[in-house]
Amino acid sequence: MSIARPAAEVYAFAHKPESFPQWAAGLGGGLTRDGDRWIAHGPDGDVRVRFSPENPYGVLDHWVTLPDGTQLSIPLRVVANGDGAEVTLTLFRAPGMDDATFARDQSWVARDLAVLKGLLER
Repeated sequence: MSIARPAAEVYAFAHKPESFPQWAAGLGGGLTRDGDRWIAHGPDGDVRVRFSPENPYGVLDHWVTLPDGTQLSIPLRVVANGDGAEVTLTLFRAPGMDDATFARDQSWVARDLAVLKGLLER
């Protein structure tokens, strides 16, 4: 997703776990801190989330542990592109995930990135 803001500004907003509920509906309606991890209250129940530490590289990776113990890696990056930024999220298909669920998750990612763009470009 192209965002017409400097990459440093996009990262400064998006790297904070507290900002995720404003734009990342896939993590549910809110996050609660639990030590160095967070609990997300998502559509399929509560999950544990671990975020990359703040860094100068635009890395916003996070790892979601589902109630059954399955851990999902979610690579997320902010990269400078001229005066703006590109935000990319790699969505992996979880083992056993059917086509409909994967398509639902793809739609969530597209919607979430569009919300992030809207927040940062206003």
